Amino acid sequence: MENINFLAFAMPAFFLFVYLEYKLAQRKKRPEIFNYESSVSNISIGLAERLINLFIAASFYQLFYYIYEHYRIFDIPGNFWIWIGLILATDFVWYWYHRLGHEVNFFWAAHIVHHHSEEFNFTAAARITTFQAIIRTGFWCILPFLGFHPKMVITMLLVHGAYSFFTHTQVIGRIKWLEYVFVTPSVHGVHHASDEKYLDKNYGDMFTFWDRMFGTFQEEEEKPKYGLTHPLKSYSFLWQHFHYYFEIYELWKRSKGFKARWDAVFGSPAAMDQDIRPMLEKRFLQDKTDRSHRLKFRNYLYIQLAVSTLILTVFTYYFGSLGFYDKIFGLSFIIITLINCGALLEQRKWIYYLEYSRLFILSTYFLYIENLAEYFLIPVIIMIAAEKMFSLSRKYQNLVLQMESAKR
Repeated sequence: MENINFLAFAMPAFFLFVYLEYKLAQRKKRPEIFNYESSVSNISIGLAERLINLFIAASFYQLFYYIYEHYRIFDIPGNFWIWIGLILATDFVWYWYHRLGHEVNFFWAAHIVHHHSEEFNFTAAARITTFQAIIRTGFWCILPFLGFHPKMVITMLLVHGAYSFFTHTQVIGRIKWLEYVFVTPSVHGVHHASDEKYLDKNYGDMFTFWDRMFGTFQEEEEKPKYGLTHPLKSYSFLWQHFHYYFEIYELWKRSKGFKARWDAVFGSPAAMDQDIRPMLEKRFLQDKTDRSHRLKFRNYLYIQLAVSTLILTVFTYYFGSLGFYDKIFGLSFIIITLINCGALLEQRKWIYYLEYSRLFILSTYFLYIENLAEYFLIPVIIMIAAEKMFSLSRKYQNLVLQMESAKR
């Protein structure tokens, strides 16, 4: 991917806008806009998507070029009116990708993560998974197939993505006259709502006329309640990514006959058995019904997110010049850290295993840099000995997993 390093600046910009939104929410006396646990979860998922996409984004663009060079239908020039047409075409493709993402189980499994958050702010815009990025790239391929040059498509996708980021906020009130043409934060907030009258509405990303044309537009009336109709009972990084795939598989196992199993994968999420998720949560998750207490040592989570962001920013900037093992180190360290953040929010007692894993990765990488990789077992022996002698895992849990009353 050409000039990928400019993407490194997207992350500092993201945190700058989140900070400005947070301060504005405080000034407007709207503390409910931000929730600590949910924001951490949102940012963790966003960092993971940015990280993994570094490894596959080039393939996306290579696919655009391949389709354009071998299969394009028209030779579309790059004048002003064509750019206007591309804006409309991009949002039209998005509308149908987005709508199918809500109407087909397989697509919803990738998109549902974006709707987990019960808060609606800039951090919620980051809740995009790599699975979702792969699926929507398949839809974007329609544009080079029609004959739009890949450079135009890539540029428009960046503009499109930047616009949608700013529609995830509550600090901007309704702008009713603008809603006749453009998606506003109010319009998109309706899309994120779990209220029955707001369900499956407002799929457009930039323009509202697709929704008006196809009967899926709904203006904001009562204040929306954000999130899923059946909220997820976990902040686990891994569970949030994969729970709906487990649900599809469970429904598939319960189904009899080809049509029923086909519908389990490609049918409507509205037909999903509602007893499946509680059953799976009971099987795989610890009880999280008591929300009266929260993690006391929250600064530790902030530090981990800050370190992950810093490493990812540098990693992105120098990605093209990094070697294979450098990339594996960056990928492994950040992913384990993000999993650790979710485990901390869940107060999982096995998190110290992740800490040891990170220490092992760090020590092995430094040994590799110094051409001493053959001594990688020495840090392992030291860690095992330290654990046996000082019971570090127990002390770690007692310190890091302290709880306090969940007062906002």
